[in-house]
Amino acid sequence: MLSLRLVRGGRPLVQARRLLVSAASAGTGFLLLAALGHALSHEGAASSVRRLAWCLVPLAATVYVAVAVSRTDPALRPERGHPLYGLSPRGLRLLTGTATAAFCALGSVAALILFLLGRGSLGTRPFGDGAAKDLGAGFDIPVAAVITLLTLVPVATAAATAAFTRVPAASGTAQEPPPATSPPPGLPWGIALLAAGFAVRATLGEGTAGLSAKALAGRGGVPGGVVAGWALIAAGLAVAGPGITWLCGRLLQAGQPGAVRLLAGRGLQEEARRVGRPLGVAVAVGAALSAAYGGDATYKATGPLTALGAGLVVGCAVVGLLLAAVESRQARTDITAALAQSGTPAATLRTAVAVRAGAVLLVLLPLTWAVAALATLPIGH
Repeated sequence: MLSLRLVRGGRPLVQARRLLVSAASAGTGFLLLAALGHALSHEGAASSVRRLAWCLVPLAATVYVAVAVSRTDPALRPERGHPLYGLSPRGLRLLTGTATAAFCALGSVAALILFLLGRGSLGTRPFGDGAAKDLGAGFDIPVAAVITLLTLVPVATAAATAAFTRVPAASGTAQEPPPATSPPPGLPWGIALLAAGFAVRATLGEGTAGLSAKALAGRGGVPGGVVAGWALIAAGLAVAGPGITWLCGRLLQAGQPGAVRLLAGRGLQEEARRVGRPLGVAVAVGAALSAAYGGDATYKATGPLTALGAGLVVGCAVVGLLLAAVESRQARTDITAALAQSGTPAATLRTAVAVRAGAVLLVLLPLTWAVAALATLPIGH
């Protein structure tokens, strides 16, 4: 009951974030049901299994944005040393997971309604002959399979948010965050994963030039080596993101920095652990899109379901990055207020924010291009 009250309560902006989770869940649920419809209306299990396997990408994106929303939800964010609603750590995780599952269940219901409308099962006209066939129009729907697919997203997001919930420390034992001069430890591991991804794509990619729509259309699907390689590349960028962001702050403070560069660099170093991973995910998504849709006439090989999946992944990456920025701003409220009270001009603070953003873009945009270029090199180069 407490979880339902939390779902209903909240300010409009908080409710908008929760509805984003529901929208992502609806998109992923529709893709899962579309894979089921394709299996019903087409012979051959290989293509249907491949379609279902590709749904793991938007599923992972939905889990990612659900965790990001739960971390910034004021109703689910405990204060240090003060357990939320008097709950134990286990109760807090259960509350967070149940509330997130409720958001995603709403999206699953919407996905089912859209799926039935597209098939013409609700007495309405289907979306079109081709689309209705891909959704399994004219074939009986296995109820057990539909229920299983629709519960996959709520269960996965509930488990992830419960696992990544920040449990407040007991009073008197709260640990201070690591200093800004201490680099995040994940950069070497991220580089190793990135190198492994390039190696896997090069050795097991079966000669394809990366994850391109032309390869998808001409070969009947992307080889498993390319998929595995891109998964390792994305994981490597996410792990290395905090370290790369910390290095950006270090570069800003190189030489003899002025007040603006000093504030911007120290701010990046302090927020590297919070915003670095979403930045790494954004780089991975940008590189994958550049590799997928680069070249001539590649958009012709994509369909509405592919566009839906790509849009869902991009949207989740952008939302995760924006929520990380919101969380970072909330965490720096006291520091910003202290600087303002000490006489620091507001223009200096705004300039420092702009310098931070510019430094990150100056480093991450070439990195995105480099990753996409290396991942799409033909075998032997």
